[in-house]
Amino acid sequence: MSRLLRLATLLPTLGLAATTACRGGSSIGVSPSPEAMAAAAEPREQTADQQVRHVLSRLTFGARAGDVERVRAMGVDRWIDAQLHPERIDDSRVEQFFAGYESYTTSADELQRKYPPPQQLLNRLGGDRDKLSASDSALLQQAQMGVRKLTGEIEGGRVARAVLSERQLQEVLADFWLNHFTVYIQKSPQERFQIADYENRTIRPRALGKFRDLLGAVAKSPAMLIYLDNWQSQADSGRPRLVAAGRGGRLGRGGLGAGRGGLPLPGRGGAGRGLPAGVTPEMAQQMLANRPRPGLNENYGRELLELHTLGVDGGYTQQDVIEVARALTGWTIRPPQLGGGGFLFNPATHDAGEKVVLGQKLAAGRGIEDGEDVLDIVSRHPSTARYISFKLARRFVSDTPSAGLVERAAAAFTRTDGDIRAVVRTIVTSPEFFSRAAWRSKVKSPFEVVTSALRALGAQPDATPRTAQVVSMLGQPIYGHQAPNGWPETGDQWMNTGAILNRINFGTMIAANRLPGVSATEWPGAEKLRDLPLEQQVDGVIAAFLGGEASSDTRAVLMKGENPLGGMSAAAPDSAMAPPRGRGGAPPPLRPGAAPPPGQPPFGGRGGAFGRLPALRGLPLLVGLAIGSPEFQRR
Repeated sequence: MSRLLRLATLLPTLGLAATTACRGGSSIGVSPSPEAMAAAAEPREQTADQQVRHVLSRLTFGARAGDVERVRAMGVDRWIDAQLHPERIDDSRVEQFFAGYESYTTSADELQRKYPPPQQLLNRLGGDRDKLSASDSALLQQAQMGVRKLTGEIEGGRVARAVLSERQLQEVLADFWLNHFTVYIQKSPQERFQIADYENRTIRPRALGKFRDLLGAVAKSPAMLIYLDNWQSQADSGRPRLVAAGRGGRLGRGGLGAGRGGLPLPGRGGAGRGLPAGVTPEMAQQMLANRPRPGLNENYGRELLELHTLGVDGGYTQQDVIEVARALTGWTIRPPQLGGGGFLFNPATHDAGEKVVLGQKLAAGRGIEDGEDVLDIVSRHPSTARYISFKLARRFVSDTPSAGLVERAAAAFTRTDGDIRAVVRTIVTSPEFFSRAAWRSKVKSPFEVVTSALRALGAQPDATPRTAQVVSMLGQPIYGHQAPNGWPETGDQWMNTGAILNRINFGTMIAANRLPGVSATEWPGAEKLRDLPLEQQVDGVIAAFLGGEASSDTRAVLMKGENPLGGMSAAAPDSAMAPPRGRGGAPPPLRPGAAPPPGQPPFGGRGGAFGRLPALRGLPLLVGLAIGSPEFQRR
């Protein structure tokens, strides 16, 4: 175990993450922007070669063969500029791959109609499996298989896109925002039907756009409305309701009309348009007014301030949380009677009283404008500029980014009205980004470990759930974080003795060709190494997987051809590393290396969660040891 602990202590100083470049980006015939030219003039501590490898390790999910050469030929700053404009990069291979994914090509409402949640379907069929007819049993089986299929597509699709996409910076940012605005796939039976739409129509297209646009899209997404319970939040008893105030027609910035997802009410302004056939405005209003709700729910209001915008130290109070929650009452989802799914503003449940949010008064008697104004207020608040800038700097530069970098990024946020592209450009072209201190300083998450290994091996995207299951085995189930604070963004939260052993075992597993589309003997460049002496094979593997640099310890392990931790079991973490309780007292998600709940297979042993691993020889052994090395675990 002492050798294992020694490797743990070496992690902060060893290693080079896998690197990559974008083939699509290299073919773009555009000149560097003025911002890119200005950034290139800033002093940089890294050598020219280090800069190439550094941008690839931080702004992509891992190197493919030839990417370093392509980026070197294109130029670091021109490549960054190209990646900051993903709309210019051909990504047709991704489009072709996902054309066969039903969850990505079909609306959430249609998916739920085709594959209703099995328990709900069973209840509709009488609730007793033993008394179902043959046709009803077939329907139930189809629903169960459909839900499993969709879940596999959702989780596997995240990995496949990270491996395949040419728009790598957009994918890294999509991963960042999906974690920042996290949702939990098992929140409810309806949640899993919404996630593909959330990822592909809410988050990814806005990953480099205006923060206010992204925030607004998230606030109206069924996935977030369900996850944080805002869909069922309504004005407390005794509070004035908008409909009770006597307002008819359409309310505020499209709140009750087409385009903003609202519902036409009786009165002037074209009442009745947009309703299903046979549903009058009066019937629709009655259905909405009669929907049972538990009263004001503060979940989304609190997380909007604490996690999505201002940050826990952003200067808001508990009263602000309540006022924000009141402003967002009525932000819900269309009921089945009105077609189901999609955002709906329901005036019958909206608190129409006066509100004061962060010192700004919202007048009484308004509708959807209350929520829209809240999003305007928080998205343009100075605390939001600093908080978002800090989190982006932490993702791209350092677990502890400098105050100077954060302030410059926050100034760009404020100056550009929350333009994410401008903020990211400020960060990834900064002297701090290209400093010696930033070089190899970030630990990969399990998702990054797996995707970078697949890209380094030139793997084909996996159309099965298998690869996504491996990410989960390493401690980061996709869409599996129960609490709204998302997965950790700092290395100390990912690395402990159990996690190190699991990553080493993963290297052995992938080198044993246990994943679809992966070969440890047929990756680009492998053929040239097969018949070479051991020392030259080691040099070739270090060049291909570790960026040409490895510590003396790692080189010795490769030369010896022996897993230094073979047969060693991973213990549960020390009490000092034990995770805290989840938010609100809920049990937290399983932390890497922690003892699993009863009924789940333990980590550790020979292969741990990966089962009994084979004894490797030759080039596959070297590949497995390289992927399991401390160097490969860093970016």
